[in-house]
Amino acid sequence: MTKFAKIIGTGSYLPPRRVTNHELAAQLAEKGIETSDEWIVSRSGISARHWAEPDVTASDLAVRAAERAIEAAGIDRQEIDLIILATSTPDFVFPSAACLVQQKLGITNHCAAFDMQAVCSGFVYALATADKFIRSGAHKNVLVIGTEVFSRILDFNDRTTCVLFGDGAGAVVLSASDEPGVLSAALHADGRHVDILCVPGNVSGGAITGNPLLHMDGQAVFKLAVNLLDKVAREAMAAAEVQPDQIDWLVPHQANIRIMQGTARKLGLPAERMVATVHEHGNTSAASIPLALDVAVRDGRIRPGQTVLIEAVGGGFTWGAAVLRM
Repeated sequence: MTKFAKIIGTGSYLPPRRVTNHELAAQLAEKGIETSDEWIVSRSGISARHWAEPDVTASDLAVRAAERAIEAAGIDRQEIDLIILATSTPDFVFPSAACLVQQKLGITNHCAAFDMQAVCSGFVYALATADKFIRSGAHKNVLVIGTEVFSRILDFNDRTTCVLFGDGAGAVVLSASDEPGVLSAALHADGRHVDILCVPGNVSGGAITGNPLLHMDGQAVFKLAVNLLDKVAREAMAAAEVQPDQIDWLVPHQANIRIMQGTARKLGLPAERMVATVHEHGNTSAASIPLALDVAVRDGRIRPGQTVLIEAVGGGFTWGAAVLRM
């Protein structure tokens, strides 16, 4: 039985439409809501985000990212024997977006496919789950995807949230290996904090019940996030038996530059060793870590043999971290 699971390919995709802070501020001004590029950047570090066109779904974005990850992995797509897709914005109530991706990719080998819901922590949860499936010997090549169309669930009357989120997808192929890959993972949740970040709505009898738009208590999330990210990062590093000075790259959930910088400082990691794409992508929830990871792999910053720490917090409240050997 193979002992390890290793990332052998990464991929990402952003919808073509790039929305700058200036463009968004002008749109909001038409609704009588005041904001500005300076206001958004000073509070989040975000300068732009990408939004999908109305007829483009989370599974559509996922397919493009998955194709690039499979190509980078150098395997045939029929060799994928499990698909785990993290999203909070699936195409349908059911079937799962993972099954839709399987169909759109033309994977006909009857591999298992399912969605995972942990909001912004979804990719870390999905990667940790894939690692366990591979270590068990049950699967060899797992396609792990984070994909979101958060633009569909934003309240454009709330300037504190609608300026933060974008759409996109990221993917990795995780494969059985004799070499260490996923060195450790730590996952947690605390349902007592469900109210601070949620979309408290549903569909019942053909009608929407509750509120189908995103609600966030930004101050509460910020206070929890910096503390929990530091703790879970240290937990994952301890399990992997590595010290902060052995981390080559920190790839955090791209939510807010202040949270990201605060976590790096607590870990004693210099800013130049943190991958940041939030300025261009906004918060893409479950897609943010694989998006940032793929950017840094393709531009040559992250190289084979390096040690990478990923970490995220999300609604639920969920949080997690993993240490990877690339």
